[in-house]
Amino acid sequence: MNRLAEADAIAVPTIRGLSADEAAVRLRHEGPNELPQEQSRGLSRILFDTVREPMLQLLLAAGVIYLFLGDLAEALILLAFAILNVALVVVQESRTEKALAALRDLSSPRALVVRDGKRQSIDVRALVSDDVIVISEGDRVPADGALAEAVNLEVDESLLTGESVPVRKTTGQVTSDEARPGGDESPNIWSGTLVVRGTGIARVTATGPRTEIGRIGKSLGMLESATTPLHVQMQRLVRIFAAAGIGASILLALVYGWLHGQWIKAILAGITLAMATLPEEFPLVLTIFLIMGAWRIAKSNVLARRSAAVEALGAATVLCTDKTGTLTQNRMSVAKLVRDGEQFAISDASVSALPERFHRLVEFAILASRPDPFDPMEKAFHDLGQRYLARTEHLHADWVLAREYALSPDLLAMSQVWKARTGEGYIIAAKGAAEAVADLCHLDGGRLAEIRRDTTALAAEGLRVLAVAEASFPNSTWPEGQHDFDFILLGLLGLADPLRPGVPEAVKACSAAGIKVAMITGDHPATARAIADQAGIETADVMTGQRLAELDDANLRNCLDHTSVFARIMPEQKLRLVQAFVAKGDVVVMTGDGVNDAPSLKAAHIGVAMGERGTDVAREAASLVLLDDDFTSLVKAIRLGRRIDDNLRKAFGYILAVHVPIAGMSLLPVLFGWPLLLGPIHVVFLELIIDPVSSIVFEAEPEEEGVMARPPRDPQAPLFDRYLVMRGLIQGTVVLAAALAVFVIGIHDVHGEQVARAMAFVTLVLGNLGLVMTNRSSRTGIVRKLLRPNSALTLVVVVTLVALGLALAVPRLHDLFQFAPLSPVHLVEAVGAALASVVINELFNAVIRWIQRPGSR
Repeated sequence: MNRLAEADAIAVPTIRGLSADEAAVRLRHEGPNELPQEQSRGLSRILFDTVREPMLQLLLAAGVIYLFLGDLAEALILLAFAILNVALVVVQESRTEKALAALRDLSSPRALVVRDGKRQSIDVRALVSDDVIVISEGDRVPADGALAEAVNLEVDESLLTGESVPVRKTTGQVTSDEARPGGDESPNIWSGTLVVRGTGIARVTATGPRTEIGRIGKSLGMLESATTPLHVQMQRLVRIFAAAGIGASILLALVYGWLHGQWIKAILAGITLAMATLPEEFPLVLTIFLIMGAWRIAKSNVLARRSAAVEALGAATVLCTDKTGTLTQNRMSVAKLVRDGEQFAISDASVSALPERFHRLVEFAILASRPDPFDPMEKAFHDLGQRYLARTEHLHADWVLAREYALSPDLLAMSQVWKARTGEGYIIAAKGAAEAVADLCHLDGGRLAEIRRDTTALAAEGLRVLAVAEASFPNSTWPEGQHDFDFILLGLLGLADPLRPGVPEAVKACSAAGIKVAMITGDHPATARAIADQAGIETADVMTGQRLAELDDANLRNCLDHTSVFARIMPEQKLRLVQAFVAKGDVVVMTGDGVNDAPSLKAAHIGVAMGERGTDVAREAASLVLLDDDFTSLVKAIRLGRRIDDNLRKAFGYILAVHVPIAGMSLLPVLFGWPLLLGPIHVVFLELIIDPVSSIVFEAEPEEEGVMARPPRDPQAPLFDRYLVMRGLIQGTVVLAAALAVFVIGIHDVHGEQVARAMAFVTLVLGNLGLVMTNRSSRTGIVRKLLRPNSALTLVVVVTLVALGLALAVPRLHDLFQFAPLSPVHLVEAVGAALASVVINELFNAVIRWIQRPGSR
């Protein structure tokens, strides 16, 4: 039974609530229903944070030194680059903030409210005083309120009182000024508390900072989440690189100053090396990739509540999913009726052809359902009644619901007690799992075997089977449980819930990707097997909850290797299944929607809550929220997760590779006694290529071919594994060797230093672009890489080549860069060296692909 269905236990035909216009006026006056919290970063905050970056401070320091030396042109160009650098960062950060704002809007909690006489789900922030809200089991209370109606309502108020025992709620006179959280039989409910049982309707008395939690805990919105392991690993990596870079820069400045006695140039050389080695791109890339990745996944109807889950999707090995509403459409219709061994197929009959013997079965199926249903099964019963029993004595709109007995883990059946307008006594209607209702009816062995046979036959057709029973009771001294009524079995109903389109293809894609799909459901084993067969899930062994309970942990883990369908599973058994998969070493994705699913969602590596039918508790426990409850959307998210994972490592490999030649060309000339090759202006030019390439270009890179045709990534693999580091160092060394080669050629020219600098710089810039192409994919050749679309890369390449051409051709610019005009021969040599570096790196990739090819030695 889903959350909204539970809320429908209370009918609200006479409550209109506020009108939309009244609510809008109050919202403008009262403000949004939220606690004070840190606002998103505006332009001024982004600018302030950018100025604090070490790279920009080094750039400004170099500009000041050039001003001190009287080189106004060099200082101004560095200042221009600094402004351009700030603009680039602001664009990237603004894009990130917009993505975050969009994700915040998607993840905002919802409230079920009555406005203009209609129920509607709205953003919690839009609630105002005097709104009428509907709450049910699993909800977070969205605002302080006073109960108008309540059915078996219990609320956990430990957030405000520290008392872990839920308190009972009832309707009554409200004294808001004196009321405080805690204590039974109170009509007040409080924002942030958790509904653990029952349903209720309340009038909102306070919102936002005026609520009880707002008065005592305004600082809650300022709490920061714990740093994820991915970010911890990144911070450690940045510290290592920064320490090495700064240490080398200081040492270089001291050595140059001691050898040459030119301390100003020594400081510039140290600044240049620091700018070449500082790893400021790493945290920027990680942040942008995870946030933009979460936004891309959200467009596939999967909301990432925790950024670490985006990266973890690429390592998923087991996907545990429920059946109803995830694999199926959750649009049920009654397909067959069974009574005393006789079957009736609904699809075979005309509108008026329901045999009389089935009328009472349909009548009590409706009486066992909510009067105003939301649950698809109960809607199906009401639709069937309207189709066949309209204008007959079998529909009872004037009866009053007197009491209900809820479904429980020990008894998978529920009952509703009705009082007719005329006559004495009460009528009880029960529905639930066939074996549970049969138990309520205390059937003998022969009748029980008949019911089991009929149930199995219906379930084998993929139908969800429910049994219906009736009883009567003379007075209102209600017994404790349903077993105390004398129930009579009326028959069985088989409900069809068709598979969602695309599910078989999604399951097949998971299988090809090395991801095991396990279906966990509370349905009958035969129903589970039939749906699993339709979906393409392996059904050689179907494990029931009863069999699972008989297995110890070791035997359960052994069974998981050949079991993919689990039927008649209780919510607490889901947790045990998740723990068993985790103990086997799997990376588990787990879906769930109820309060009882929260532990298993927490225990899984990636918990996935249902957005449409899930409870607030499930959503809070989950890392992802499936906005449309569709299994195919989850598989799309896994596919996107693999793409993000691939592109993140491509970007890291590129960053590592591209810093090798820049750092080398800053350091080696000093060690060999050559003229300084690179100054701050050259490094800034290169950084203006590196920053957008590593963040925007690689983030936009299309997915690899066969991304879902390879095993999941090893979850224990470090961010920088040995292969990635070695590949980056080799690629960077190749470009460094090419730049050194042309530098040696150019140094012997009549213009010596300036020609060598220009040639080496051309080789570095083109080699940088070559590294982009090389790192776009390690699985395909250069031709296929060139044919892969990436508009961001095209823009970066065009702008870079134009800027390089201007620096070489415009006299004022090549003076600033300390270049000499290059002859066609020198230009060809520089371009040829860069192309040679690309070819060598591509050959290296080809060798690696050959080594990694299946069957190679």
